[in-house]
Amino acid sequence: MTSSERTMAAATWRATMAPLLERRVGPRKVALEPDLAPATRWTPLLPGEATRPSRDRFVRSATDPGPLPTSDVDIAFAPVTHLSRWIETRKLSSERLTHIYLDRLKRFDPQLRCVITLTPDLALEQARRTDAEIAAGKYRGPLHGIPWGVKDLLDTAGIPTTYGAEPFRNRVPSVDSAVVRRLHDAGAVLVAKLSLGALALNDIWFGGQTMNPWLLEEGASGSSAGPGAATAAGLVGFSIGSETQGSIIAPSMRCGVTGLRPTYGRVPRTGAMTLCWSYDKLGPMARTVEDSMLVLQALSGPDAGDVSSVSSSLDFDANASVRALRIGYFPKWMEESPATDVDRATLEAARKVGMIPTPVSIPDWPYDSLNVILFAEAAAAFEELTLSGKTNELRVQTRDAWPNLFREARFLSAVDFVQADRFRRMVAREMTRVMSQVDLLMVPSLRDEGLVISNNTGHPSLTLRTGFVNVSEARSDWAPDPANPLPKFSPPRRVPHGVTLIGRLFDEGTIASAGMALEQSLGVVGERPPGFAR
Repeated sequence: MTSSERTMAAATWRATMAPLLERRVGPRKVALEPDLAPATRWTPLLPGEATRPSRDRFVRSATDPGPLPTSDVDIAFAPVTHLSRWIETRKLSSERLTHIYLDRLKRFDPQLRCVITLTPDLALEQARRTDAEIAAGKYRGPLHGIPWGVKDLLDTAGIPTTYGAEPFRNRVPSVDSAVVRRLHDAGAVLVAKLSLGALALNDIWFGGQTMNPWLLEEGASGSSAGPGAATAAGLVGFSIGSETQGSIIAPSMRCGVTGLRPTYGRVPRTGAMTLCWSYDKLGPMARTVEDSMLVLQALSGPDAGDVSSVSSSLDFDANASVRALRIGYFPKWMEESPATDVDRATLEAARKVGMIPTPVSIPDWPYDSLNVILFAEAAAAFEELTLSGKTNELRVQTRDAWPNLFREARFLSAVDFVQADRFRRMVAREMTRVMSQVDLLMVPSLRDEGLVISNNTGHPSLTLRTGFVNVSEARSDWAPDPANPLPKFSPPRRVPHGVTLIGRLFDEGTIASAGMALEQSLGVVGERPPGFAR
């Protein structure tokens, strides 16, 4: 602006803009309740776009899991596909399995710091009820009797839900969230509220940093740190995480588990902490691809408490062929960091199982500028925390932590927010074009553009272990701190590595089929973190 333009704007600002800011500057006649969503709503499907599966079908594998292992450790690390068959046939009681996981949670949590609240009384009550129901011939399905843990941003009636943040550590909701309620209805057994980085950022919460079971000198990554660590270490049968931008993908990658981020709108967020209304997604973290789909089936469907949740079909057949599926990839992304030889070998493995690698491209646009939307929504969601000064209670106060990011976001321009929102629509159109050329995409899991684009457009993703890499330095979500350098390793340490598959909107079934084929072909999913295989 010129000097005269600035003078005019400053002179008229108070009179022109004050009425628009009544809620901030007073007398504050209106209070915005935490569960009040914005009037504008993001819809990932573009007008005229028909990408939802035409049929609702779910076919699980019929594989016989074999006899029940004699070792509690082997039982603890078994996938849900096996655990559910043993429980259904009464070779394994839910009560015994619950005791196994509760024991492991107590024994290993001091190393991992992945548990915020253990729920033994509720768990054993649910387990005993499960065993009685199954004995009476009432079997609810593949999650019946399976112990699980939930990221501590999903409300649980009468049990603390702390968001991993000091200001909320004494918060006890009176009603279960929609996802918790659905898993209770499916007969799953809740054993623990699991850690998350405070207010869903990275992996440090008020109890410390959650650590990676494969490399205890580094964090588990976040923000679904507890679900990633607990699932990888065999402390739960499966877990529920959430993602706004990488919070299922990153810990799944680092901890070597399978993370399924559903299409935006498929799983209702009623009773979940809001970070970003138009981004937040809830999804399963498990030890195998089929496990994640068994959980997704129980979670899908709209709920009146989430205005963005929608009805959608789920088409999955565990026996489906992947031959001739066009698997898109970005050649440049596969050649540059963070891609590794494991990523490139996985693309070759896709070819060997019959998929057709297909190069695709996207424009060279400033995708990170979309983060204006994320930061503005997050700052709005926690405005009261910022204005009250309670963000100062959070353990981490670095420049890349929420307290500073919330304050910075108050200086974002509303005009820039709208322009970023319009750009988001352009990116969605571009993704529609790309996905019209292929059946799914394979991307390096931590490629920034992939995380930003797919979370803005709402496409589903599946992250799975496909190999191992060696690291010579601990990894971190946080900005480098010269005063506290990360541990270095000589010789380098061996850790899991995996790729991310991105599907068409509401087409989780296709990425699951591709993931299962890769899982079987590569044969690396069964290896356990050494310190926890006891």
